[in-house]
Amino acid sequence: LHSMMDGVLVSDTAHKLILYNKAAEPLLKVTGGDHRERKIWTVINDAEIAAFVEESLKNQEKVYDKEYTLDYGGISRILTFSIMPLVRERSIQGNLIHIEEVTEKKSKEARLRRAENLASLTTLAAGVAHEIKNPLGSISIHLQLIQKELSAGNDIRKDSMQQNLEIIGEEVSRLNSIVVDFLFAVRPMNSVLEEKCLNTVVRETVDFVRMEMEESGIEIRMILCEEDCKIELDDKLIKQALLNLIKNAEAAMPEGGTLTIRTRKREGVVDLTVEDTGIGIPADIIPKIFEPYFTTKEFGSGLGLTVIFKIIKEHKAEINVKSKEDQGTTFTLVFPVPQKEQQLLDWQGDRNEI
Repeated sequence: LHSMMDGVLVSDTAHKLILYNKAAEPLLKVTGGDHRERKIWTVINDAEIAAFVEESLKNQEKVYDKEYTLDYGGISRILTFSIMPLVRERSIQGNLIHIEEVTEKKSKEARLRRAENLASLTTLAAGVAHEIKNPLGSISIHLQLIQKELSAGNDIRKDSMQQNLEIIGEEVSRLNSIVVDFLFAVRPMNSVLEEKCLNTVVRETVDFVRMEMEESGIEIRMILCEEDCKIELDDKLIKQALLNLIKNAEAAMPEGGTLTIRTRKREGVVDLTVEDTGIGIPADIIPKIFEPYFTTKEFGSGLGLTVIFKIIKEHKAEINVKSKEDQGTTFTLVFPVPQKEQQLLDWQGDRNEI
């Protein structure tokens, strides 16, 4: 224990300190003197952390990676705390507090995020520049045609002028759409996560697009789990993500086909699967499909799957893709199930586990 870089404190069932290793002393600024028979939180020389430890132990809460920032002579350090029971022969013998300094780890993560954000912004900027170039070119051409008409004197054809103005209006709308999509892709989402049943969101979304799918010759099959599929979600954002997946499936089945939407609950997660029988995605393209402005569609914005990816990450979920050309594509969204707080005394496990 004394050779560890992480701090460890152990208490008995009365929360009295039994032992702590050398690493815990500088990390927690442990007060000096004889600590025997003292409550474990009284030896911690930080009021906020001491109060946290006391409350967690008295409420019998299991804690994982709770973060605190401490000042060490003008230098800030980030510590994570985990509190867990010491169990032997199916009974609790005390508690263990694990302290890890993650300052450098957090710094590396922050640098990585900044680098990723810069790379994403560069890709987005390049995509926007490319997307804007075409409508601006079209506007320029039709303005020149209008100027040519006006310079011709009185011989102005109204129908030609009207056609050029309509095209300019369409291109302006297209530019506006590009800017709106760009802002949605780069701005933080104002998500409001509430515990709701995923099946309800799926049914409402499918009801919204059912008629359109039928007109496209697409049969929708829903296979929803009978268990409670409640997860923390923002129903508007999940509907948008699901709607984008359905629209992609529709585009992949121009001659019609079958769209299967499933929900399944398994240990700790709920799966939402959207499977089509369309043209599939080439294997070399799959790694690129979530990149901004990457699209294989003639008139696609290239942001649909980027937005889906952003929504899924906002829900701390995962998205997986399986596809074979001419056989179809399957997108699986994996949502975490909200975990209820576990009381330490409710622990049941192997008698040999400590």
